[in-house]
Amino acid sequence: MIEKSILTPEEISALVDGLNPIDWAQMELLAKLPPGERWLVSVQKAEMIRADLRNKLMKDFSELSLPEINMKVLRSLTPVRIGNSYSEPAYYENL
Repeated sequence: MIEKSILTPEEISALVDGLNPIDWAQMELLAKLPPGERWLVSVQKAEMIRADLRNKLMKDFSELSLPEINMKVLRSLTPVRIGNSYSEPAYYENL
């Protein structure tokens, strides 16, 4: 088993140095939207992720029908829990 070491604050700072986790232009655009439309942005991004995964699965599994591809998309984005054990998504290792 791989033993994990705890990072020091200096090591963490070196890892994240230069990263800007906030897209300021995106934040300004979101702030200008009315509250009733802000939720659409996250829904659209989630749909883009599903569409990208669906396209990749259609390319990799060209023999499957669209409903079967959609089930693979669903399975890939939904963790499965049986008792206390969890399984990896069905297509996780190939993404």
